[in-house]
Amino acid sequence: MQPTALSGLPAGVGEALEAEGVADLYPPQEAAVEAGVLDGESLVAAVPTASGKTLIAELAMLSAIERGGKALYIVPLRALASEKKAEFERWEEHGVTVGVSTGNYDSDGEWLATRDVIVATSEKVDSLIRNGAPWIDDLTCVVSDEVHLVDDASRGPTLEVTLAKLRKVNPGLQTVALSATVGNADVIAEWLDAELVESEWRPIDLRVGVHFGNAIDFDDGSKREVPVDRGEEQTARLVADALDTEEDGQGGSSLVFVNSRRNAESSARKLADVTGSRLTADERDRLRDLAEEVRGVSDTDTSEDLADAVERGSAFHHAGLAAEHRSLIEDAFRDRLIKCVSATPTLAAGVNTPARRVIVRDWRRYDGEFGGMKPLDVLEVHQMCGRAGRPGLDPYGEAVLLASDADTKEELFDRYVWADAEPVRSKLAAEPALRTHVLATVASGFASTRGGLLEFLDNTLYATQTDDAGRLAAVTDSVLEYLAVNGFLERDREGGTESLSATGIGHTVSRLYLDPMSAATMIDGLRDACAADDAADEGTKAGAYERSVTTDAADDGEEPGFGTYSRVEGGGGGGGEDAGDDGTDSDDADPASEITPLGLYHLVSRTPDMYELYLKSGDRERYTEVCYEREAEFLGDVPSEYEDVRFEDWLAALKTARLLEDWADEVDEDRIAERYGVGPGDIRGKVDTAEWLLRAAETLAADVDGVDGDAVLAVRRARKRVEYGVREQLLDLAGVRNVGRKRARRLYEAGVETRADLREADKGVVLGALRGRERTAERILEHAGREDPSMDGIDADRSASAAATAGSGDDEGQASLGDFR
Repeated sequence: MQPTALSGLPAGVGEALEAEGVADLYPPQEAAVEAGVLDGESLVAAVPTASGKTLIAELAMLSAIERGGKALYIVPLRALASEKKAEFERWEEHGVTVGVSTGNYDSDGEWLATRDVIVATSEKVDSLIRNGAPWIDDLTCVVSDEVHLVDDASRGPTLEVTLAKLRKVNPGLQTVALSATVGNADVIAEWLDAELVESEWRPIDLRVGVHFGNAIDFDDGSKREVPVDRGEEQTARLVADALDTEEDGQGGSSLVFVNSRRNAESSARKLADVTGSRLTADERDRLRDLAEEVRGVSDTDTSEDLADAVERGSAFHHAGLAAEHRSLIEDAFRDRLIKCVSATPTLAAGVNTPARRVIVRDWRRYDGEFGGMKPLDVLEVHQMCGRAGRPGLDPYGEAVLLASDADTKEELFDRYVWADAEPVRSKLAAEPALRTHVLATVASGFASTRGGLLEFLDNTLYATQTDDAGRLAAVTDSVLEYLAVNGFLERDREGGTESLSATGIGHTVSRLYLDPMSAATMIDGLRDACAADDAADEGTKAGAYERSVTTDAADDGEEPGFGTYSRVEGGGGGGGEDAGDDGTDSDDADPASEITPLGLYHLVSRTPDMYELYLKSGDRERYTEVCYEREAEFLGDVPSEYEDVRFEDWLAALKTARLLEDWADEVDEDRIAERYGVGPGDIRGKVDTAEWLLRAAETLAADVDGVDGDAVLAVRRARKRVEYGVREQLLDLAGVRNVGRKRARRLYEAGVETRADLREADKGVVLGALRGRERTAERILEHAGREDPSMDGIDADRSASAAATAGSGDDEGQASLGDFR
């Protein structure tokens, strides 16, 4: 079936596809057309990676637009959203407009109403619905990419509920779900009232096998000799073999999957010896330039180690990298400049990074709940293997697992190579997921009674799959009790029908996209801080409640049991002295007289919405000491040391809070990374999450009774300090666009202390503080409102440069994360 033979698409689309090289549709694409994807029929496409799923989605969206509709494309990752937007923008010459939205959870994204195609994460779509985005009602087509991720315990429930809401708002909505091959695609299709297109077809051959001894045995019965010399590692030999086997004049790239960040970094260093010896002179020059870009992203050891590997054609990829790092690596790998990437499984989750050969080095991963190393799911390994083979670039793809003995080889064939992927199972009926989605469902007007709520939940995948009709109702009732006790919902049981309505604060919590337990924790802490000595006498405040988990004998092991709720009494906020456990000083006001930043950082760090840092060996003793030194600053009572779980959670939140405090006290990024054992991406993630939670806390503080204006201001100051990564004295300067934390410090030390100073200061002083960078100085002065920002003919003031360098403690000329904020 040729693209130009398709009907119902905008003029010229068929010709454009053929110009891109799509002479005929792939078999799964043709099957989708025959199933009515161009006619508005809903569809589940369960086909392998690189088999043309995206074009199926494009056909659905473009035909919907041609009929006068609007399309939404839901992705699991922000990085994938940017990638898809760039891909879809090629249709703009055919009159199709494209927009992307991934952040600002309290926004309604009104500007997106002017776009034909909108790309967003499931969390962003959920928040848009909560905030009443008017264009949601205009959707005629929604595409859910990687829909099998409804199986993910943390993010799956949001996708599941979001799809249910979209289908309720738009009864005739065309739903197109794209999935890897899973064990129960028919169940997903049944849930979505969709036709099923299921296929194992791939545009290029994929051979999956196991390397043992000196050869790879593949699933098709073929064998490839890859001898391993004494003392040589299997992975290194396989990477070298791929590079040395030329197709179309080029060797093949490799993607190596390992089970931890540390292993990814170690693997990249070792494999750099393999890749480095096979580079051309031109590649060495280009990689040297790329390495300098990598070093410029952040001034951490992680950035330096990555750059060292990149110079030799190797790289690592994991969630601890900054987004700029990951983007640079992915682009260079797709361009065949980087020859090998060692990655954690996060790289298998959607981002387009195919390779000639995929090597699954580690097929076990540590799982705390399991109590040790646990084998990966079949679906996850199949997703990794699906990255092998680049259509149009490679004649074939190879995916290889590694065995050290014959028994392991046999096990790997049985467990992964010949096995079918597991069925997808809903994770909705778990209390953390339901408490946020039940509140949002009521607050957004999707249900106003208990019966209506259960009827809405009956449209979820969980309801389609469960054999226990009462389970979801029981969990929902437990969550309703929690929300009512905390003042987020009102329940009226008069007249035989239980009506539900969100309170004012409940609406606020829903719009802020907070877990209600996070909101309750923050409200309780702020109220206690303001109530001081009267806190113990206040018995009616909306407090934070802890759940007493009981074991449900009927529980199938997939969800936690449920029990009753008991309120955690808050403690006094404020008081105590900043001990500065590491020698850093803070310019905070006297903590005895007001809420301190550390107290607020700790408050948001112990909410469910913040992923706390782990306590490592020796951390318990260290942070116990810090805990008691700064106890009076906490907004809540410190648990007893004998309550092991609660006390360790408290200390983990304290460790996270100390990282945030260091960031706000202008501690260098590399020192923070070393001190807490994290990467630049982790620092950015914690900072961004803390900024969001503190912004939410500021809104809550202004809306709830019992919190005074001083507390609101304290939260605002703490938020801004985290946002800019500076002490309070630099807030005004750091708020000027293009300044950032390090430039603000340099300007301040040179005598330019405020935004107003930038408008009046001697230009030579400004230029000297900014290391003579004229264009940077001009941009900063322009953003500060200077009438004439030009630096033409201006010489940098040497004394200002010296003062700035001495004061900032930075004479290396390296940028930091803060310079990019």
